[in-house]
Amino acid sequence: MADYQVKVLAVKDVTHNVHAFTIEKPAGFTYAPGEATDLSILKENWKAEKRPFTFTSLPESETLEFTIKSYTDHDGVTNQLTQIKPGDNFEISDAWGAISYQGEGVFLAGGAGITPFIAIFRHLYSQNKVGSNRLFFSNKTVSDIILKEEFEEILGEQFFNLISSEQAEGFYQGRIDKKFLQTHIRDFSQPFYVCGPDAFTSSILSALEELGAKAESLVFEK
Repeated sequence: MADYQVKVLAVKDVTHNVHAFTIEKPAGFTYAPGEATDLSILKENWKAEKRPFTFTSLPESETLEFTIKSYTDHDGVTNQLTQIKPGDNFEISDAWGAISYQGEGVFLAGGAGITPFIAIFRHLYSQNKVGSNRLFFSNKTVSDIILKEEFEEILGEQFFNLISSEQAEGFYQGRIDKKFLQTHIRDFSQPFYVCGPDAFTSSILSALEELGAKAESLVFEK
């Protein structure tokens, strides 16, 4: 797998702890919506610290974009990313990943697990092929919702937000669990796209299987 050194072109705030990084796109570089890369920061002591991040730009774009949540409770890569400025450099690998679009279905995301779905929905929207896809997005607070306005524009009433740690008018209260899925989904033969923290993904996959979803219809990062 090849590695590429790329320059950071722009950094933009998305939420209070999420930033979008626009970087150079290497000549001939290709990826599919939903795929990721291994990224490291080309600064002393950090080059070997590679982490997986999903492309959130469209494949045909002239630049690459990552939308990344920073965890500042420890000095890891995402905390270091809060110090990144245009002109700094990253190293990325060739694209990889198991999450790809398999047809209209239900997308289930927890927190930063939304990132593989950003490029998928942007691509569908650009092709006028959003169709009957639905997105259920679980977060702790309203301020944690990544790209809320953009998903509202893309999906309209097919975008559902769940908030678990505060009372918020106009939002579903609680988490995505078996009971919630049973209440809001009728067809368990359609594709299900699942991404989030390990515990989130594991519990939802188990619930979907108990509700009749077939293993081949479950799309997640294995």
